[in-house]
Amino acid sequence: MADDAPLIAGIELGGTKCICILARGPDAIEDRVEMPTTRPEETLQAIEAVLDRWSGFVGLGIASFGPVSIDRHAADYGHITSTPKPGWAGQDVGERLRRHARVPTGFHTDVVGAALAEARWGAAKGLADIAYATVGTGIGVGLIAGGRPVDGLTHSEFGHIRPVRVPGDEWVGSCPYHGACCEGLAAGPAIRARTGIPGPELGADDPAWDLVAHALGQLLHTLVLTGVPRRIVMGGGVMVGNDHLFPRVRTAMSRSLAGYVALPEVSDAETYVVPPALGGNAGPLGTIVLGAQAVHAQLDAAFMG
Repeated sequence: MADDAPLIAGIELGGTKCICILARGPDAIEDRVEMPTTRPEETLQAIEAVLDRWSGFVGLGIASFGPVSIDRHAADYGHITSTPKPGWAGQDVGERLRRHARVPTGFHTDVVGAALAEARWGAAKGLADIAYATVGTGIGVGLIAGGRPVDGLTHSEFGHIRPVRVPGDEWVGSCPYHGACCEGLAAGPAIRARTGIPGPELGADDPAWDLVAHALGQLLHTLVLTGVPRRIVMGGGVMVGNDHLFPRVRTAMSRSLAGYVALPEVSDAETYVVPPALGGNAGPLGTIVLGAQAVHAQLDAAFMG
């Protein structure tokens, strides 16, 4: 870790817990505080109290559960837009904490934060163009190009693509919006809804896993053809701990692509689709990348101005 790396405060705001971290990188973490995510005012005040205890940080990174508004020109920039979590829909997170900390602030989704960290220090270290897919309670993807998130009006929602179905599989899916989208077929709640058994308790030989792998293979097919990432990292509660799933997902991706993307990196699915290297620190460390990017962006703007 370079001694001149900036000291950054980071906030990973999850649906059940929040992690506050003060760090320069994975080898220079000065403090780490966990707290439950409860009511918005209670949680945000607790975060502000942690920030008030810290000193010397020059930037702030925030990675939040979503959906969130990431358009800096939008009136609701930094807000959580729509969520079933009581009280949090429409809540200002990014701008409130920026005003409190009074330092350059980066704001994005938790999955993009994890993607940035894995690209900077983890399983995709040294690669500027990667995808990070999390498969857990939901399915989300952080797509990174040139070291920065690929965004438009808002962040991507790859978990809600509609995959080609396995012939004969007519289960309606569990997504309240799209039924049998990828999340509605392969996320943790979908596995339980289809089988009646939580994923961690489902035997590795259960045929339901082949249906999950097929849907996730379709997701990876889409990612390859959309951003052509140099590596895909897959994390989340469904992938981690179910080692038998990785070979199935790789096979499903390769079968679906059918050799169309004739690149050796993609053809070697075992090194192309990999588990995360940072574990539970991927999200928190992603906030450090977001904060550092905000600091550098302000310095660049000052220089250009």
